[in-house]
Amino acid sequence: MGFDWEILTRLVLSCLMGGIIGYERQARHKSAGLRTNILVCLGSCLIMLLSQSLYDNVEGKTNADPARLAAQVVSGIGFLGAGAIMKEGVTVTGLTTAACLWVVAGVGLAVGAGFYTGAGITTVLVVLICGYLTRLDFWAGHETSLTLSIAMVERPGQISRISNLLDMMRLKVRGIRMKANTDGRPNDPEVSLEMDLESDRAIDRAAVVDAVKNLRGIIGVEVL
Repeated sequence: MGFDWEILTRLVLSCLMGGIIGYERQARHKSAGLRTNILVCLGSCLIMLLSQSLYDNVEGKTNADPARLAAQVVSGIGFLGAGAIMKEGVTVTGLTTAACLWVVAGVGLAVGAGFYTGAGITTVLVVLICGYLTRLDFWAGHETSLTLSIAMVERPGQISRISNLLDMMRLKVRGIRMKANTDGRPNDPEVSLEMDLESDRAIDRAAVVDAVKNLRGIIGVEVL
């Protein structure tokens, strides 16, 4: 029995297509990047190849459906996708990355089944959607105002640092409300700050929350 070049072709092609999508995700610093997408696509392709091989071996001998093995990839990838989804207050991030993993699994299954045209077109569409429709996503009804709830350690100039950061992000502070937490430590008092923000463009909630959280002395940030 000679070497099956078709199997090699499908496995390598799955790595290539998964890598194309993964590169776009990696370039945007997403949690599931190049290697994750390649592995998902490669694993899905392998399972589809195994499913086809099992079918060839048992065809006419049993009523079992070997395609069930490949079908479990779609539901099984949900566990990996769930790990990419994060929730900060009312802000949910990672949904696009989780959806990408699900689609990449589908691409791998398509390559494994020899459906190269569908897999190739899907790969191109995913890159276009994730890479070039971001601005359209902002234009489609995203809010231009929000209220942040910030828990922080009270330090000299802390509010000014937050305000300067928000100003660099083209966010205008329309109102500030502050109260001290009674259970804070005497030498390191904690305060809660609510800031009403506005912008002349759509606000990326996740980006604002992440930027403020990275400031020194910030304990937590939520969108109200």
